[in-house]
Amino acid sequence: MYTIINDKKYDILLMNTFFERLKGLMFKKDAIKNIYMFPKCSSIHTYFMKQNIDVCILDKNYNITFICSNLKKGRVLIKKGYYTLEMPLNTSKYLKIGDKFIIKK
Repeated sequence: MYTIINDKKYDILLMNTFFERLKGLMFKKDAIKNIYMFPKCSSIHTYFMKQNIDVCILDKNYNITFICSNLKKGRVLIKKGYYTLEMPLNTSKYLKIGDKFIIKK
């Protein structure tokens, strides 16, 4: 799966298993290049992360309901939604609430 944001392709990594969901981007030192998608998730934390991220919350129909740009390390974010996207920093500046997040296979 992938998406195109501002003419740049991002692979979407689906976080389904307990371990994938638990780890997410913790301890990742390299620059984030993909979008991490957490289904049935309305909260995240950024403890043990090495870099700030952008976060989008989507409803079941992939409509963007919340955007958080530059979420700092060591924070907790709780928002009602169905999918949570952890994204590379500054990716969300090309998105807005109400947009449909397009996923291609």
